[in-house]
Amino acid sequence: MNRTVFILILFVVKNLFSQQFSIQRIEPPNWWVGMKHDTVQIMIYGKNISKAEIYPQHGPTEIVGVHKAESLNYLFLDLAISPDIKENFNFEIGFSFGSTDTVISYPILVRENSDNLFKGFSQSDVMYLIMADRFCDGNPANNKIDDSLDQFTSKDLNGRKGGDIEGIISKLDYLKDLGITSVWITPMLENNMWMSYHGYAATDLYKIDPRFGSNELYKELVNQAHDESLKIIMDHVSNHIGINHWWMKDLPFASWINGTVENHLPANHNKMTFPDPYSPGESIDLTWDGWFTNYMVDLNQANPFLKKYLIQNAIWWIEYLGIDGIREDTYPYCNQYAMADWNKAILDEYPNFNIVGEIWTGEPAYLAAYQQKNKFGVHLDTHLPCVTDFALSDAFRNYLSGKKGLEGIFNTLAQDFLYYDPNNLLTFFDNHDISRGLFVANNDVEKYKIALTILLTTRGIPKILYGSEIGMVGDNNHGTIRSPFPGGFENDSLNAFSSCDRTEYQNDIFNFTQNLLEIRKNHKSLSQGKLTHFYPFDNVYVYFRETDDESAMIILNGSDKESEVDLNKYKETLAKTLKIENIKTNEVTDITQNKKITIKKKSAEIFLLKK
Repeated sequence: MNRTVFILILFVVKNLFSQQFSIQRIEPPNWWVGMKHDTVQIMIYGKNISKAEIYPQHGPTEIVGVHKAESLNYLFLDLAISPDIKENFNFEIGFSFGSTDTVISYPILVRENSDNLFKGFSQSDVMYLIMADRFCDGNPANNKIDDSLDQFTSKDLNGRKGGDIEGIISKLDYLKDLGITSVWITPMLENNMWMSYHGYAATDLYKIDPRFGSNELYKELVNQAHDESLKIIMDHVSNHIGINHWWMKDLPFASWINGTVENHLPANHNKMTFPDPYSPGESIDLTWDGWFTNYMVDLNQANPFLKKYLIQNAIWWIEYLGIDGIREDTYPYCNQYAMADWNKAILDEYPNFNIVGEIWTGEPAYLAAYQQKNKFGVHLDTHLPCVTDFALSDAFRNYLSGKKGLEGIFNTLAQDFLYYDPNNLLTFFDNHDISRGLFVANNDVEKYKIALTILLTTRGIPKILYGSEIGMVGDNNHGTIRSPFPGGFENDSLNAFSSCDRTEYQNDIFNFTQNLLEIRKNHKSLSQGKLTHFYPFDNVYVYFRETDDESAMIILNGSDKESEVDLNKYKETLAKTLKIENIKTNEVTDITQNKKITIKKKSAEIFLLKK
């Protein structure tokens, strides 16, 4: 064989091997030294990767486990990271397939040391929910991305409007001035799907959608928010992915998802099957295994490799961004045993962190069953610190709509004995999935202000939906509920971020909200005090918040007429009180001389108790 033919054959063989072997993805993209999770399982994806021989570098990181998947194109490696690493380190792993040799460098990073990270959120906070696409467009240049399936549109209610990370950064001072302390932002991961603006059908779990910005820009948002003493809550989804996620072209295991694209169960919204002592396993499976829609693929958290992937994914984002909390979407639809492990792993790593699970049911007993250390012995300890208080939300909405009076709110709070920690419930009267409070109240601003006063002065962690502070109304349509914030987008006729441009109506509600938030900030009893309340008569609701240093009395008159409140009804609670001071007006009343006070119709007053 002549030399030319030999070289040609060698080239063809080598080229053939290179076509049959590749490394395309490594997730998570890095890990850190000094973590409690000091062994990380990396998922490597590439053509025939499981057939390759592995030649790891010797040093302070070693491969302690090699796992092959059902697909030949996946390999899972367990890396044990030495705590002795003092600086950023690249762990090299060699792969040999035929005549093809490839070396990857896996970054092991030193953790950022700061007291300003992973702080959690609590009843001392006020949370503000931002729909990322609908808040503010800080960079119109990223609105149109060539390979995006869902393109920018300013007219379609369910189309993308252009809100992004730069827009949120530009309004941090607005949020700070309003009196917000923490910000929950809807998902911003790559969501290359149709109707993608909401972000809840991710197609890459380690990449921010370029229409929102980048991973680096999200980290910058967190840093700047922390500089303003604002906490950031990330919206995370373990339950499902978008059908265009790259996994769907080649699953590692058939059990990675529940069912198949062609044959799967529809979502069963019976969230009560998990705590129900009489539920058979197949009933629970119907809740955990169903697909929300045909384009939202239901993940099987019971698969041990996927469970570890999801745990590491959450920890990676927490560590990389430095966020303070997670709101976990569609929580009851996940395998609850896997999610208990997920919660515990995160909280073991970040003891001050907080996680709120979206439990969409209005029954306190069912909500309580999902909170950690529940009192009902339902299968396991969920390790979930915080749940969404849809029971109180329903009571608020029944009051706003006129279906019930203030007694509905009293009756809901009276069931707090069911919860392990009622102070660690996320409270609200609207969100991005249900019609806004003012729409429910039929634009009754006075009633709305009463609801807002209760929200910000009763137990729990209050959450305000973006635009509530300027009286956005909307209707029952998701696209309208999630309308763009006026002034956040090009060609907006009004800038509601500025008091000079807001309407009189908008400024009235904004100023009321801002003042109430300032009062809450300055008086810890309103956020952290022991709650004592009295059954409402004639739609007048009285309750107290008390700490060792301060006591407050809140009186709400939900009726259509002025009410004279007889303080003798509360003489035990007021036994040591000589005077009361109206926080809003600073008017002081000597209640040893005058036991009756007048409250205007459909209004709320807050009084400090003076000994």
